[in-house]
Amino acid sequence: MTPTAAGPEAPAEERTAIRLRGLGKTFAPEDGPVLQDVELSVERGQFVALLGASGCGKSTLLNIVAGLEHPTTGSVTVPAEGAALMFQDAALFPWLTARRNVELALELRGVPGPQRRARAGELLELVRLGRAGDKRPHELSGGMRQRVALARALAQEREVLLMDEPFSALDAITRDLLHEELLRVWRSTGRTIVFITHNVAEAVRLGERVLLMSSRPGRVVQEWDTRPWKDPQSYGFEGSAQSLDETLAELTRTVTARLREEISRHAQ
Repeated sequence: MTPTAAGPEAPAEERTAIRLRGLGKTFAPEDGPVLQDVELSVERGQFVALLGASGCGKSTLLNIVAGLEHPTTGSVTVPAEGAALMFQDAALFPWLTARRNVELALELRGVPGPQRRARAGELLELVRLGRAGDKRPHELSGGMRQRVALARALAQEREVLLMDEPFSALDAITRDLLHEELLRVWRSTGRTIVFITHNVAEAVRLGERVLLMSSRPGRVVQEWDTRPWKDPQSYGFEGSAQSLDETLAELTRTVTARLREEISRHAQ
């Protein structure tokens, strides 16, 4: 059966966290546009995974949403406080402890000293690093450093969290564990997340929506909605756990095939 969501919905403008209209970006006219006519709407609280060939403009798109770059054409709408951005590299200050790295983001927001320490402790607990607050980055594993970076991003208290391949440098087991941690944190905080990855299985596992960008110039060319298969009861899907797993596996193969098409086109 075709899954359908039930229940009343708020007006679209109240549900929207990110809205891109006709977005384009050109760095050098002789090189042509990096992004062109990007249309995208992300609702509050959604987890969106973004895939595409290398060089298609995914990171540029995130930088524009974060306010680090300005679009050449079109418009971008985000919450008034802007968006937090988490990179592939944890980029922690090596001379500061894990707690102080998180506190720094709070200090920049003007949070008073005693409250900073308490809030940093809460955020480290949220990412399951409550006992590692006094350790410096070189004393932490790669996965632990990324969790500190996540706590620091959450400390900015912004509704939108942008993640640019944050787990790509980690081994498979650590990455798998951090998937579970990220989903847990997302569900507990209600953040809106846009997550860039080259890993299709990662995108399907994490994202409620999986978006594919075209080869340069980048634009969103296809979307897959994984919510009916991850929350089957809410969408009226009737099937066994095995059939759900098989459906997600088939979706992963389908997305992989389309990504390969885009990569091949980009290589020509």
